[in-house]
Amino acid sequence: MSVKPLKVTVTGTSESPTKLAVSVRDFSFIIDEPAMFGGEDAGPNPVEYALASLAGCMNVVIHLVAKEQGVDVRSLRLTVKGELDPSRLMALPTENRAGFQGIELTADFDSDASTAELDEVLRLAGLRCPVSDNLGNATPVIVRLPAPAELEEALASV
Repeated sequence: MSVKPLKVTVTGTSESPTKLAVSVRDFSFIIDEPAMFGGEDAGPNPVEYALASLAGCMNVVIHLVAKEQGVDVRSLRLTVKGELDPSRLMALPTENRAGFQGIELTADFDSDASTAELDEVLRLAGLRCPVSDNLGNATPVIVRLPAPAELEEALASV
């Protein structure tokens, strides 16, 4: 079975140096920094959204895999933790990368399934979750200015 690639576009408009108004499909939300980082705390910050994205994706895939494996999940609570060194962000000397040094997702199931069955659901979900894949593997990120035609198109839609 062949599946068409899913193309996703997210657009953000800067409202301040720390606050971004984001649009995707028919949804809008705010990304902002807490006051201690100069923001208004009007929404989660980018790294919080990254961890929330992992939790959201794993929720979908865990339930999908559990159903395929015949595992009944009455409830599921996901906790995602990450720690990062802000030194590189702040242009301070460091050997650490800018992002999380590691990310841990804990899945607390209410299920009659065995630990081995739940471990297998988590293993398969981790392999199939697109966000887990992007966070766990090198993904090329291209940062560029818009081409002239893209800029004209964007200005025409304002």
